[in-house]
Amino acid sequence: MMMVSDDCLVECKIDDSDEDESGEEQINTPPPPPEFASKAPTPAPRAPTPPKAPTPPAAPATPAPTHPVSRDPHGINEHLKVEVSDVLAEPSTHQSIKQVWVYSVVGFEKARFWTYQCLSLLFAVPFALLCGIFLAVLACLHVWFLVPCLQLSTTFLPCLRSLCLCAIDVVITPFCASVALCCSRIAVSLSNKDWIQMGDKDKDTV
Repeated sequence: MMMVSDDCLVECKIDDSDEDESGEEQINTPPPPPEFASKAPTPAPRAPTPPKAPTPPAAPATPAPTHPVSRDPHGINEHLKVEVSDVLAEPSTHQSIKQVWVYSVVGFEKARFWTYQCLSLLFAVPFALLCGIFLAVLACLHVWFLVPCLQLSTTFLPCLRSLCLCAIDVVITPFCASVALCCSRIAVSLSNKDWIQMGDKDKDTV
């Protein structure tokens, strides 16, 4: 027969006074002795991580291609887009040699291109300066002369209008009314002799 030592025995205390709402008794169980407690497993050692390979340097970002800047954004010179077909054309009944037509087209394009380049090289900067000076003068006159005159005129015109109306009512209207009354008394009468003389004069002129 196997004997059990007193160290392995666990004392359980039962409290008869405390009961749940459902009528069941609560049993307080103490924790097990340390001899019977389960031990947590020790974590396994981790494998060493291999060293990371060096990352190659990033290539520099290539700039996005930019669109050419439009020199005529508002289309004020659209009528100057003249092609060869707008100027030179041969009907089907009158055609020159093929080489003559090709060299004529090439000559037209090259002459137009290089002539414009040379003329713009000579006159573009001076004409641009003249246009800038002309616009600056117009802007100065508009800002410092025209607009102030208009604003002053709109400010003082009501006063001038009232003065003109007073002058007309006081001077011009009575004078014109008196002249009209004087002229209304004038009467012109012609006799038969006068009518005959007027008729003879008309015949002579004819």
